[in-house]
Amino acid sequence: MATLNEPKFDAPIAGQHMTSELGGRPWQQAPQYKTVDDAIEYYLDRMSSEEFTDHLVDVLEMDVPVTAIANNIQLAGVMDGKHTVDVGMLVMPLLMEMIMLVGDMADVKYDSGMENPNKGKTRDTLVTAATTKLKRQIEKKEAMIFDEEDADDDKEKQEPVIEEQEEEPKGLMARRV
Repeated sequence: MATLNEPKFDAPIAGQHMTSELGGRPWQQAPQYKTVDDAIEYYLDRMSSEEFTDHLVDVLEMDVPVTAIANNIQLAGVMDGKHTVDVGMLVMPLLMEMIMLVGDMADVKYDSGMENPNKGKTRDTLVTAATTKLKRQIEKKEAMIFDEEDADDDKEKQEPVIEEQEEEPKGLMARRV
């Protein structure tokens, strides 16, 4: 009869599925395209297919910025071992131009991702919002204080002043008289 609490010595080590041998990933190998020209030719061939352009037009119609699409394409090339990171960064402007060309040919209004959306606008950060809120609260308090002073002057003229009584000490250790 087998007991339920016997340790298993043939189980995988924790986190073993997240590691691999050195050189076991495509980006750890020598790149397939070592120069910018070779990588550009690879992308021109790949992006000229009708299937790719159809998918690209669909993505552009979803208002995904061109910069994000180009960055994802070049990052996938790095992950697949097609080229290195530096070659991918040098290819990015060409990828963006090709994506915008496909968008222009399909009459799709696209977001290039290179415009500053806050240009010409004042930035309403949390700090400025908090300071304006605080200023409004201070102005309200000042207005209330001035109104109370006016009201106090009127009360002094009409009502006699009553002396305030001392508050009884409160709490567990307070003395009772």
